[in-house]
Amino acid sequence: MCADTPEYKDTLTLPVTDFPMRAGLPKREPEWLARWEKIGVYDRLREKEGRTPFVLHDGPPYANGHLHIGHALNKTIKDMIVRSHQMMGFDSRYVPGWDCHGLPIEWKIEEQYRKKGRDKDAVDVVDFRQECRKFAAGWIDIQREEFKRLGITGNWADPYLTMDFHAERVIAEEFMKFLMNGTLYQGSKPVMWSPVEKTALAEAEVEYHDKESFTIWVKFKVTDFSLPDMVLSDEEETDETRGAVALAKDAAAHDFIGAHVVIWTTTPWTIPSNKAVVFGETFEYGLYEVTDCPDECWAAKGDRFILADKLAADVMARARLEPGKYRRVRNVTPAQLSGMTLHHPLAGAEGANGEWDAARDFRAADFVTDEEGTGFVHCAPSHGMEEFELYRDLGMLDQVITYNVMDDGSFRADLPFFGGTYILNRKGGEGDANKTVIDKLASVGGLLARGKIKHSYPHSWRSKAPIIYRNTPQWFVSVDREVGDGQDEMGKTIRTRALNSIDQLVKWWPQTGRNRLYSMIEARPDWVLSRQRAWGVPLTCFVKKGALPTDPDYLLRDPAVNARVAESFEAEGADAWYKDGAKERFIGDAASPDDYEQVFDVLDVWFDSGSTHAFVLRDREDGTPDGIADVYMEGTDQHRGWFHSSLLQACGTKGRAPYKNVVTHGFTLDEKGMKMSKSLGNTIVPEQVVKQYGADILRLWVAQTDYTVDQRIGPEILKGVADSYRRLRNTMRFMLGNLHEFDEAERVDATDMPELERWVLHRLAELDHVVREGYKTFDFQGVFSAVFNFATVDLSSFYFDIRKDALYCDGADSRNRRAARTVLDILFHRLTTWLAPVLVFTMEDVWLERFPGDDSSVHLVDFPDTPADWLDEPLAAKWSGIRKARRVVTAALEVQRRDKVIGASLEAAPVVHVRDKDILAALKSVNFADIAITSSVSLTNDPLPSEAFRLPEVEGVGVVFEKASGEKCQRCWKILPDVGSHDHAGTCGRCDKALG
Repeated sequence: MCADTPEYKDTLTLPVTDFPMRAGLPKREPEWLARWEKIGVYDRLREKEGRTPFVLHDGPPYANGHLHIGHALNKTIKDMIVRSHQMMGFDSRYVPGWDCHGLPIEWKIEEQYRKKGRDKDAVDVVDFRQECRKFAAGWIDIQREEFKRLGITGNWADPYLTMDFHAERVIAEEFMKFLMNGTLYQGSKPVMWSPVEKTALAEAEVEYHDKESFTIWVKFKVTDFSLPDMVLSDEEETDETRGAVALAKDAAAHDFIGAHVVIWTTTPWTIPSNKAVVFGETFEYGLYEVTDCPDECWAAKGDRFILADKLAADVMARARLEPGKYRRVRNVTPAQLSGMTLHHPLAGAEGANGEWDAARDFRAADFVTDEEGTGFVHCAPSHGMEEFELYRDLGMLDQVITYNVMDDGSFRADLPFFGGTYILNRKGGEGDANKTVIDKLASVGGLLARGKIKHSYPHSWRSKAPIIYRNTPQWFVSVDREVGDGQDEMGKTIRTRALNSIDQLVKWWPQTGRNRLYSMIEARPDWVLSRQRAWGVPLTCFVKKGALPTDPDYLLRDPAVNARVAESFEAEGADAWYKDGAKERFIGDAASPDDYEQVFDVLDVWFDSGSTHAFVLRDREDGTPDGIADVYMEGTDQHRGWFHSSLLQACGTKGRAPYKNVVTHGFTLDEKGMKMSKSLGNTIVPEQVVKQYGADILRLWVAQTDYTVDQRIGPEILKGVADSYRRLRNTMRFMLGNLHEFDEAERVDATDMPELERWVLHRLAELDHVVREGYKTFDFQGVFSAVFNFATVDLSSFYFDIRKDALYCDGADSRNRRAARTVLDILFHRLTTWLAPVLVFTMEDVWLERFPGDDSSVHLVDFPDTPADWLDEPLAAKWSGIRKARRVVTAALEVQRRDKVIGASLEAAPVVHVRDKDILAALKSVNFADIAITSSVSLTNDPLPSEAFRLPEVEGVGVVFEKASGEKCQRCWKILPDVGSHDHAGTCGRCDKALG
């Protein structure tokens, strides 16, 4: 398709474009960013009138540190959602935001203080908070530029920040709604506590890592035994039966008193806080006696231990007692266990000052298992939720709660033997408390065995240090109390509102997100709001001195007080709470300030981010009329994080979920499917990818992956993405080159186009539905896959390949050429806009190559409407058969090319045998030689010869190779009998006519 002679070459209409094959994205992308900012693309989109608002509410990243690959994935998906909905006709708004309060920033400032030898507690709290504010602001500026570099569109000039004064005001107001609606209360229960950070943690702030822990088997001595008298009927009650019962009781007492119930724990430090032991009501227990004992074990001959039968052999092995060294003496029933009195192993220890002398409670509990351990569980209700709930329901908390562990993880100073020891050291490593407890138990004969175990254990995701469960006074929102606000459409409690919202108001992408969050809400405890830190929004409430938390007047509930707090926060920020005279100023004449104490705990940062719907969606002009977002989109970890806290918060204040759709993405792994880690050296940093390839390659990786599950990225994967990009760029370059100087006068109406062009229009109509539905349902992989396959298979490898001849060689007024150029124009407008939400820079480059101008941008236009009458199923079915036949011809010619029989397909004139009469008729109705890119073709219904080339997957079509006869046209290279018989030497009839 290229002339042999210079004079004929100049007569061809070859592609003309300056669009480069090499994209040069790393260098050129910043130029487009600057251009978009200069012409105000985002603001100009907002000026389009009459559009339905569509708002994706940004889950705020934390203002601390450079972006990682998870940030890039997250923000790119959001950007695709926003841009695609804008181009589908919505007013698609995006306000980026940042989470600014909380422990990570506070921790950084404390680190700076420690390096300078400063004591945080000696610094004025307002000055300290200002340092935190300044630190957060610095990282916001850095992250903003990093996000913008990825091509993320949005209102970057006016983002939302949880530390803005208005935001702090609204967060406080939202908290005070719980204060006023009766769901806020102060309670004391075990919470996840970070001794290193000295604060309570939420579930979302905890991650699980393997940890090696001490494990011990501890002996609780049976000091007494009694059973209630057996009730006998008159007939049964005889001297003989009474005597037998008495003998049985005496025998049991003889066997049990002095024996030991054995417990197992991986937290030796909780033993000083033990208040009880519990057993399983349905398990089989036995009394085991040591008959022989090696020197190295902590048991002695004659010792008796009560154990679950299923676990006894394992326990004895841990105690270094082999089979034959012990025997099972008798059964132990649950009723008999209930009659035993147990004492703590430290009871009566010299120097214990009676700390552990009281008998331990001993009863059945349904959380005991016989899968590991001993069949008994030691209970320290101050450090375990199941034990806490058991004794709470029994009304016995006042008898079992201890306060032995301080906020830094040390034992209270006056605790015998252990006072001042630490569970963890300052950096989160093993402290001295566990060893001290174990050594003391060993010295008083309280140990049966000890060891170590490696298990999954909760850690703070910020400090990476292990956490503990610790009973502390905290502020909670009840999820099961009736909310006194009258917004009962979804239910009367936060839990019922949340569960009903999940099922009735929200769509989940993927649906598994619904199941995960529903089960979490269904089983979750009350929400712990308070943190014992300084950098955050305080719990703006006052408690009455001398009153109990259960007293009705314990909390000061006064609208005027709340209003004064809100007004001050709007003007001064939350720092107003900490200024001298704040209590007196806020309480005013509502009550005597001397009668109340001011609460200085700060709100959990998840409450901050959970409240963003109020000060972003509700309060901003670019929010939503009802304060409800169309979409929340975050990683799957946010089912226990932002999705969760936003749902709880809004259900308590709005009565319903703050979102209509929840989209979830998975985590990013390396190419081998391993979690990324700096220590492994397998991290992929977005900045490095952008410098090497450009942001569009990173965006294309996002579009090609199934983000709903964990996805992989690495050097080889990125090379594959770059290859896909080059193929797509080739397609766009072909269109640009062949649309040079296209004008409306050339346009051909769809009804006047050849079948091949109408088939392309049919495919576009199909794709239009796929693209719009895909973008609507957040299926970017589906959209890109469909468009990419169309561009590279249907277009580059089929339509473009066929129409090159007409585009290059036909005359300017040729119907085929004009139709092809019209189709290229239609393709251009659809492919550039359909791909613009993904390849934001490249499609802008393509668009400006054709439509330059100071105000021009592909991002200012919508997806073109596609006429419904372009769909033509009968035509599509016909061309499906034509394409199948073409595949057989192409494959047959490839064999001849491989064997060097021919150099190009135009040297062939194959004979095509077609069994199916309909397909044969279809091939005869079109210029199949042009479709097959041969100089001529013969079509026949004759039986397939044995030597005919076949493809197994295309039945009934065979090809017999024949060389084309005639001379080669020096202009189009077709070999035809008429070449040389026209006015222009060495040309075919078509080329002679084109030359005029």
